[in-house]
Amino acid sequence: MTEKQRPLSWHHPEVAKYEQTIALKIPGYAYLYEMTERLLGAKLPQTGEQEHILVVGAGGGQEIVTLGAKHEHWTFTGVDPSAQMLERARHRTAGADLAARTVLHEGTVDVLPEQTVYDAATCLLVLHFVKGLAAKRELLQQIAARLKPGAPFCLAAIAGDPQSQAFAMQMQAWRTHMTDNGISLAEWERFAASMGQESDPIPACQVQELMEEAGFEHSSRYFGSYLINAWFAVKSSR
Repeated sequence: MTEKQRPLSWHHPEVAKYEQTIALKIPGYAYLYEMTERLLGAKLPQTGEQEHILVVGAGGGQEIVTLGAKHEHWTFTGVDPSAQMLERARHRTAGADLAARTVLHEGTVDVLPEQTVYDAATCLLVLHFVKGLAAKRELLQQIAARLKPGAPFCLAAIAGDPQSQAFAMQMQAWRTHMTDNGISLAEWERFAASMGQESDPIPACQVQELMEEAGFEHSSRYFGSYLINAWFAVKSSR
C-alpha cells in the first residue's frame, strides 16, 4: 500500500503529528479558535458564574486551551473517539493548568448522560468525518439535546460538493498553500484522496439545513478558509 493509498485514521499513532501540521494546512487556523472564543464570550453572561462547555471532537485540546485561557470560570466536558488524540488533549490541558476544569470522555456525544445540559458547545472540524446525512443530523441532534435553550453553538467543517468544479478549484489552490508551507506532496495526496471516502463533505447550505432541523436557529457564518466554513448559532428556545 502506497503512502497515498493508506487510509487516514484518528486511531493511528501518527495523529501525534496533528498539532505540528494543522496550522500549516489551514490558513487562519488560530483565528478560527480565537473567533469562536469571542463569539461564545459575547453570548454567555460575564457574571463570574461557572459556565459548562461541551467540546465535541476535543482531541488535541485546542478549543479547551483557547477558551480556558480567556475564561477562568468556564469548565469543559470533551468527547472524542480517538484515544491518541485525547491523550494529547490531556497533556495540553495539564500544561495550561486546565486539568481541574476539564473532563474528557473517549467516545461520541451519545456516551454523555442526557440529563446533563451545557451552557454552550463547539464542534470544530468534525462534521465532515461523519458519513451520511442521517448520521450528521443525529450528531447535531445529540448536541442540541444536551444544550440549554438559547445556548450558543459553534460548528466548523469542510463544506462543498466534491464532484463540482468549484470544489476542484478550491482544492487546487489549497494544494499550493499546503505544499508552499512544507506539507509533503504525499501527505497532500492522502488528504485529497480522503475526500468523499474517509470524509464526507456536503454543501454549506445542507449543513445549515441540518443545523436547523436539529434545533438550532439564527445561524451565521463567521469563518472561511478555502473549503472550511464555520457557523455560529443558538439552541432554539422553542
